[in-house]
Amino acid sequence: MVKLDIYGRGRPLRVAIMFTCQLSFILFGYDQGVFSGIVGNEDFLEVVQNPSAGILGIIVSIYNLGCFTGTIVAFLITDRLGPRKSLWFAMTWIIVGAILQTASFSRAQLLVARFVTGIGTGIETTTVPVYQSELCEAKKRGKYVCSEPLFVGVGIVIAYWFDYGMSYVHGAINWRLPIACQIIFAIMVVFLVLGLPESPRWLYRHNRHPEALQVLCDVYDREAEDPKIMSESAEIMQAIELETLQGEYKWSQILKRDEVQTGKRVLLAYGMQFMNQMGGINLVVYYVTSVLQDNVGLSRKLSLLLGGVIQIMFVIGSFYPTFFSDRFGRRQPMMWGSFGLFISMMMISILLSFKGTSVEKSTASASVAFFFLFMLIFGASVNCIPWVYGPEILPLHVRAKGQAIGISANWLWNFFVVMITPTLIQNLAWKGYLIFMCLNLVFVPIVYFFYPETANLTLEEIDFLFTDRARHPSLPSHGPSEAEPKATGIQSVGISRIGSSDKTKEDYVEKID
Repeated sequence: MVKLDIYGRGRPLRVAIMFTCQLSFILFGYDQGVFSGIVGNEDFLEVVQNPSAGILGIIVSIYNLGCFTGTIVAFLITDRLGPRKSLWFAMTWIIVGAILQTASFSRAQLLVARFVTGIGTGIETTTVPVYQSELCEAKKRGKYVCSEPLFVGVGIVIAYWFDYGMSYVHGAINWRLPIACQIIFAIMVVFLVLGLPESPRWLYRHNRHPEALQVLCDVYDREAEDPKIMSESAEIMQAIELETLQGEYKWSQILKRDEVQTGKRVLLAYGMQFMNQMGGINLVVYYVTSVLQDNVGLSRKLSLLLGGVIQIMFVIGSFYPTFFSDRFGRRQPMMWGSFGLFISMMMISILLSFKGTSVEKSTASASVAFFFLFMLIFGASVNCIPWVYGPEILPLHVRAKGQAIGISANWLWNFFVVMITPTLIQNLAWKGYLIFMCLNLVFVPIVYFFYPETANLTLEEIDFLFTDRARHPSLPSHGPSEAEPKATGIQSVGISRIGSSDKTKEDYVEKID
């Protein structure tokens, strides 16, 4: 795919990269949120043959199963195609799926259409965070990548309020038009991608060194002889040399222990996305309208209205990690965020448990406040951090494949939660919230004991946290024995960088010990 020189160099190009990634995640959020206001629509329910709660859960969640399939597709193709072509490929799937959904006149057609759309979203969500991470400075990586989940919230809010406005329109258009509008966002991304550069790290890995160097020069608006360009180029090449000491990595080797603990790091990325989903977020994103109607007892119009306002809290909360994650790190927001979600779910469960008593109406209504609080806390913590942590914790040689595995956790458990939620709402009521309450509490010690801090480190410095030499400095290098120029290992990459900063080698080792 030919790159058109549309955005120039330096800041305009960096803004274009960031805007394209954010727009992709607006589309992601819109896809997630649009069905919340549709599942109770009479015309829609008639088209899908008035399904039971279990079947409705499958209709909604098959999109997430498609997303999971998309991560598998991304695992297989992203290394070969590169981020730009992969993103364009993803948009093609989304456009086709959205057209099929809009034109659906049977349950089977809608199921297939949602699955197709999901494949595109799975590829997109695997590709975009890695692409953004590899095209920004370490000190701004948290801000840029955390802004993407913020725009997921923007997409959800747009979808909710669109659904609310269309609820006053009669006929099939009141659910077909919101679904069709996915196409607008996807087409915009297709055209924006045409002017973006390829990831320099992907180019270096595929021995396209002159192109990779040119991308670095364009992104930072500097010449090839500039110390910053030379330093970053050298670091990437040295990291590639270290990470490929044992030859080209195959997918079957991805979980094996090696020089840079690849398997452990893939599992950390997977676990972070598991926490993102199993705290109960999609109970609120997909079904808050149904929850407010069935569990709280509000009218449909009021439930739609409050659902839209609750989603705004998601966006407001997401501003915090976007601007402060590089200052306060990744671990602390995950820990206090999970604890806050635990409190919110506990209070919702307690307040809804009074159903059938004399104080039912007032206590059930009070639970609405904790749905607001849940979304605010989630946006400020668990929403954003996993999306930046995954790409930066993974070593370069498996970053695309490892990200696909990590994002597969997001979609697999997203599918699970979305599928069971209608049954939880209908059959378990307040008891269903206890499941998410307990999980959020468990996540706090898991983050504390197993997840190192990665904020403000370059992607190459993060390798140093996981090398055996970080724990045992006396170990010899496994690279070529001759010489400094060919010295592999973070000895050359990490220590040179550490020497130029206020951090010491011991500081890095302490983070994982």
